[in-house]
Amino acid sequence: MNFNPRLLAIGGEESARAELTKIGCDPAGINIMSAKAVFRIVKLERVPAKAANLLKQTFLAKGGEAALTRGTADLSVAESDVLICATLKQYRQALAQLKLQPWGLPHAAAAVEAALAAAEAFPGRRYVWPGRELVIRPGRTVVMGILNVTPDSFSDGGRFNSVDAALYRAAELAADGADVLDIGAESTRPYGSVAVSAAEELERLLPVLERVLAESPLPVSVDTYKAEVAEAALRLGAHMVNDVWGLQRDPAMAAVCARYGAPVVAMHNQEGTAYAGDVMAAVCAFLRRSMALAVEAGLPAEKVIVDPGIGFGKTAAHNLTVLNRLEELKALGCPVLLGTSRKRFIGEALGGLPSGDRVEGTAATVACGIMRGANIVRVHDVKAMARVARMTDAIMEEAMDNG
Repeated sequence: MNFNPRLLAIGGEESARAELTKIGCDPAGINIMSAKAVFRIVKLERVPAKAANLLKQTFLAKGGEAALTRGTADLSVAESDVLICATLKQYRQALAQLKLQPWGLPHAAAAVEAALAAAEAFPGRRYVWPGRELVIRPGRTVVMGILNVTPDSFSDGGRFNSVDAALYRAAELAADGADVLDIGAESTRPYGSVAVSAAEELERLLPVLERVLAESPLPVSVDTYKAEVAEAALRLGAHMVNDVWGLQRDPAMAAVCARYGAPVVAMHNQEGTAYAGDVMAAVCAFLRRSMALAVEAGLPAEKVIVDPGIGFGKTAAHNLTVLNRLEELKALGCPVLLGTSRKRFIGEALGGLPSGDRVEGTAATVACGIMRGANIVRVHDVKAMARVARMTDAIMEEAMDNG
């Protein structure tokens, strides 16, 4: 007898409810079973040993599990990372109990609860300016078109330096399907870029920005890590800031963005490619600091977009790891921007292709990134990548609609 066994991918509670409905489960049974059908693994770092032991006991009592560092049970180690393995129902029961416990466990429980909620249902964002808006929501990936007004960008340096060339390119990007433009006047590529002063960056940027703002229907982001440049751009009417140092290079940047209420893309970056531990742990910790800086300066967390910084402070292997584990960023509760377009690691993976021959490789990273949680893709080849995004969105939407 063939029972046609299959392994189902249950992405969340709505998917579980859909599968239970398909088999004709009673509505009351669906309400009981849906949270049991979704399994999540959450990692916590550096939990004090006494708290880790109590956390483990609490999850065990609810039918879940928690793995600890050897030596935690007899307190021969001071702290432990914790790997929690449980269903959503077990999390809800255990976290409710942990909120009543000592040793910082209420804070840990709240953090886990927030991470689970963010992964389960991204709330969406809507940024509105006079005559323009940007909507970030599940099922429709935002396409950010790159407009470099630099002489030395790795892929298109020098092509759009003049105001007329930049205006033509901005119109072309909009026609090809861009939802937002990202204008950069200093190359920040990790290999061979030359830093420029704020004055030189502004000299390149402002004439182009003024005309693009006047003539393009799209919101405009300015790619800079300098507060002086960001302030001048925002004063002129720019809508967003894209900071490749995540508000952590220029201490005035967060305050500038807060003063104008401007959404900001905070990207992970570092000098060199050495990591003491797991690369995604480092990326998430860095971006949490960026979010905290924004909030401390008065910029609401809802206006922060995070970017894992593919190609920055990472080896080719790191870039592939980050792309493959992009879903881990969902726990931050922010939209995720992915910038892989034509980057070096794609050329290396494809046998040394130059930047102009990396369109297909970029397409693979865009599709993979969207399926792993990217909400925005920053790209050079807008027409092709907008089509990739729309097709991937359609696949993802079909999967959600049909469980």
